Amino acid sequence: MAAAKNKEKEELSLEENFDLLNEITAKLQSGDLPLEEAFDNYKKGMDLIKTCSDQIDMVEKEVLKLNADMSVESMEQ
Repeated sequence: MAAAKNKEKEELSLEENFDLLNEITAKLQSGDLPLEEAFDNYKKGMDLIKTCSDQIDMVEKEVLKLNADMSVESMEQ
């Protein structure tokens, strides 16, 4: 079941994950949540932060690879 949840989060775009994170943050900042619900939201938020970080790392690696490929191409010309 946890793998399915992780797969769902990874299928969302970075922007969608940030939107979810903003919603969770707003709920937590409202102070209107019962303690157990606040804790559940906190855990979800931390998972989303990890997912967003992983997505950003993946994009960064792709950008670095593209830059490296372009450098090699410009040296060959």
